[in-house]
Amino acid sequence: MNETVTDSWGDASEVMKRLTGSWSFDRLIAGQGSMQGLATFTPLDPDGLAYREQGRLKLLTGTELEAEREYVFREHGGGFDVFFKETPLRLFHTIELAASDGGAVSGSAIHLCNADRYQSTYTFRSDGGFIVRHVVAGPRKDYTMLTTYRRVV
Repeated sequence: MNETVTDSWGDASEVMKRLTGSWSFDRLIAGQGSMQGLATFTPLDPDGLAYREQGRLKLLTGTELEAEREYVFREHGGGFDVFFKETPLRLFHTIELAASDGGAVSGSAIHLCNADRYQSTYTFRSDGGFIVRHVVAGPRKDYTMLTTYRRVV
């Protein structure tokens, strides 16, 4: 793994520790709508974080509603696994992190959901924020979702 030290994230092995806390987020779902809200990462145990987001979803149709989502993040040597918060936990994807352009740390993964394909990329920027991008394509789904997170101080 190609690790780098950045102002905010340290090397890739420190990303999980630095996620703990609260983040505001702005999400654009291309051709469908947007969402703004608050996401929190809460420690579960030494290797895991509970992720919960809550916010206001605004669809292009004019519909607005409260929305929430939960995941479990588990650290592993070079990155982390993201699980759907179900019983039992179900793997969404595994992210291997490496240094990328401009001092950022990033990783990506593919998840197949029946015939639909999710290409997900996490970019932890040197300014301390991070971006998650999901490109979803298949017979039932076709959209790009871009979420930008900023630390709540």
